[in-house]
Amino acid sequence: MAASIRPRLISRLAVVTGGGSGIGRAVCQRLASEGASLVVADRSVESANQTLENLSRDHKGQEHMVAEVDVAFRSSVENLLNSIQRRYFQPPSVCVNAAGITQDEFLLKMEEEDFDKVVQVNLKGTFLITQAFSRAMVAAGAPKGSIVTVGSIVGKVGNVGQANYSASKAGVQGLTRTAAKELSRFGIRCNCVLPGFITTPMTDKVPEKVISRITSLVPLGRMGDPAEVADVCAFLASDDSLYITGSCIEVTGGLFMG
Repeated sequence: MAASIRPRLISRLAVVTGGGSGIGRAVCQRLASEGASLVVADRSVESANQTLENLSRDHKGQEHMVAEVDVAFRSSVENLLNSIQRRYFQPPSVCVNAAGITQDEFLLKMEEEDFDKVVQVNLKGTFLITQAFSRAMVAAGAPKGSIVTVGSIVGKVGNVGQANYSASKAGVQGLTRTAAKELSRFGIRCNCVLPGFITTPMTDKVPEKVISRITSLVPLGRMGDPAEVADVCAFLASDDSLYITGSCIEVTGGLFMG
């Protein structure tokens, strides 16, 4: 999806969780290139500040901020929302849920703690962010809003060693579709992006021979780039997708199609 000639998100305020690295950082950069002011939210303030430095260098004149958040905890999510509203006097009209973790292990060996941890961040965290920011949008009477969740293709097809991650991302899809049905009457659209195998800090831990085997299964013959996921997020955040809600869009290079 090529960038439009005219930026599509001028004067829009956007929050991106997990904005300190990987897909989240790419989303921040893309939304800023479309004219949005960004709240880079991450558990690591250091990583978020690195994203902010890039935005300040590449997109001068826009007002961005960094905020610390642990999406697994309601109090942290509420503090994030309050800090944004104190700074900008309004809630964001664009919210991208990109925070996520993995704790991979075979089903027969997986610890309950590792299952709970992944579900708490990936699924509960998406719920807490979506609930808090949609409430704020409704209370502010915003004429339109866009919530984008970042799921995963493995939430649709499963993956060896990722029972916890697959379950959490399948839940993100169901949550997104339900939120779309409930929030449409307030002018808030909710959509989910399903990345395939994307080059991120998560995949940096995967052995090279495994990467080669995965790449051989992708019809386009390569891993995806975070910017390619960010392109779809920007489209869903913009008015170019005004008649799209409750959708789950695959960004997989054709992996598992059909």
